[in-house]
Amino acid sequence: MNQDIQRLLAAFNDHDLEAAAALFHESYNSVQPAHPARAFVGRAQMHANWAAIFAGIPDFHAEVLRSVDDGNTTWSEWSWAGTRTDGQPFDMRGVTIFEMEDGFITGGTLYMEELEREAVGIAETVQTLTGRLPEQSTGAAD
Repeated sequence: MNQDIQRLLAAFNDHDLEAAAALFHESYNSVQPAHPARAFVGRAQMHANWAAIFAGIPDFHAEVLRSVDDGNTTWSEWSWAGTRTDGQPFDMRGVTIFEMEDGFITGGTLYMEELEREAVGIAETVQTLTGRLPEQSTGAAD
């Protein structure tokens, strides 16, 4: 695993906001393609976001399930979990794609999503997305 990702993971699990923020460039650019309104720029906003996360989820814990480097880009699959101060579970899974330059994370594309609480199968999901229920498959390759 990339050393910067290892340091970020350790900082998250230690709830060390300053150590985590120090890994990000001051003009860090964050985008979430599935949620475009969540985009932001700047280490200061990253710091504010994670201060709220650590305060709201006092037992926050992160795991990196897989991580792959491709030049200055690191793709990592994450699991974030804990319990919010209101007693509700916090559970997110997804992938981050971080751009690295000169020892800093300069950009992030996040595909992190809350874990579904309701069991909604693929047929219902396809119907919700398309308006059509898929035909039942026999499970055999076509």
